[in-house]
Amino acid sequence: MVNLEQIENVSSELIAIFQVDSPPVPLEIMLQRPFPDMWEEVEISLASGSFMILNDPYRPRMSLARLLAREIIGCRWGIERGLLPYKGDKPSLSALARAVTMPRSMVLKLDPAAQVPEVMSDYFEVPIKDVIRRLEDLNI
Repeated sequence: MVNLEQIENVSSELIAIFQVDSPPVPLEIMLQRPFPDMWEEVEISLASGSFMILNDPYRPRMSLARLLAREIIGCRWGIERGLLPYKGDKPSLSALARAVTMPRSMVLKLDPAAQVPEVMSDYFEVPIKDVIRRLEDLNI
């Protein structure tokens, strides 16, 4: 069900709209200050305490990324970009969260020696397991 090219296009557009030019992607700001026709402002302080389970220091960021992905998929902006069929589809949601936190353009700008999970994890502030999946998404 996951259309990775569509997800890449939406992620690239979102990064451009929010004028993000380097990592880490400001997930909290994106959630709290959406542009017109996007999701409703999200109050991060009311988010579930499960975000705070810290077996990985970057896990809370991926939880926020999945929250942002859910908001993107269900809002008018996301629906206009054909994302509604992904609503409730965990693989698509996770793929979008990875694409937003590790935009293709930023990954490809890295020196090939830096396109490894350990380096990218710290650079993008995401768990290593998500970096591995992102590299698979990008066929790197």
